[in-house]
Amino acid sequence: MGFVTGMLSGMLRRNKNPLPLLAGLDIDLADAASRVPVDRYATLYNLVIDELEDEGFGLFASHMRPGSFEFLCRGMLGAPTLADALDRARRFLAIVLPDLAVSVHRHGDRAELHIVEVTPLTSNPDDPARVFAFEWLLRLLHSLSCWLAGRGLALDSVDFPFTRPDHADDYALVYTERSGFVDGSLLVARFNATLLDLPIRRDEAALASFLEGAPGKISMLYRRDRNTVTRVRDLIRHALPASLSQDEVADRLHMSPRTLHRRLEEEGSSYRGIKEALRRDMALARLTKTRQSIAQVATDLGYADTSAFYRAFTSWTGMSPERYRKQLAISTPQAGQDKP
Repeated sequence: MGFVTGMLSGMLRRNKNPLPLLAGLDIDLADAASRVPVDRYATLYNLVIDELEDEGFGLFASHMRPGSFEFLCRGMLGAPTLADALDRARRFLAIVLPDLAVSVHRHGDRAELHIVEVTPLTSNPDDPARVFAFEWLLRLLHSLSCWLAGRGLALDSVDFPFTRPDHADDYALVYTERSGFVDGSLLVARFNATLLDLPIRRDEAALASFLEGAPGKISMLYRRDRNTVTRVRDLIRHALPASLSQDEVADRLHMSPRTLHRRLEEEGSSYRGIKEALRRDMALARLTKTRQSIAQVATDLGYADTSAFYRAFTSWTGMSPERYRKQLAISTPQAGQDKP
């Protein structure tokens, strides 16, 4: 939901009500713990752009006119390598999105993608609009690069220039588990430099198909590059309250534990990180949407005792489960009641 509220922040700044756009998508902004299916998120992406006539979601000083994404794609398409394609993207974005500057730097076998804030987007570095601006542009460039190269491209680590947001645990599923948060105006995404030498594998015919549903379609791209993460997450969830070990998951996926570890590492994640993120999501949803006792929630999530769940929940949210539920009840009186 953090990505949704960030996407809508530009509408709110322009005094436009986003609720009509959400009405047909079953997205409740008050339910901060809910998960939004990626197809609905992609639909909302396009609806916001249509409403604002701005592919930059109203986040920047000047509009990014509809059609900008298509021309970005066309400009990158004819490049011989990914390095050339990203350089074309840099030059194009300098014209249509001057508030943020993109550059790629190569240092031996390592490479870095930089996104720097040229003009301050807000006075508050942790403003949801500013946070989403960096989240969105990195996701845009990464997903488009994956599509052009015809394969998943793992990010080794990313430093985001803001304080860790509440939805940062989801960065492991979108970017990489090795996501850090620093002061300043510069985002740095690190990856293997050999990826820059990959040839561009898409042609005009592929682009015509790709542009159907774009630019929101970018949100749905390259879930394949997180295929192992998704399969592991599903196995852990379906086994609850039993707690599967990494070796047991590897066996069910018909691979060795070492291979599973390597694939998760390539996708910027880990078994432990996936398990913790899943438990966190489910715990927040149960405390938000049901009246289940905290002891029952702990049992359902596979914790051996309630005290272990308390420690985990406090590490996730900075507060106890009871306090979380009380604060939620104050802000949203209907929270905590079973939904029909």
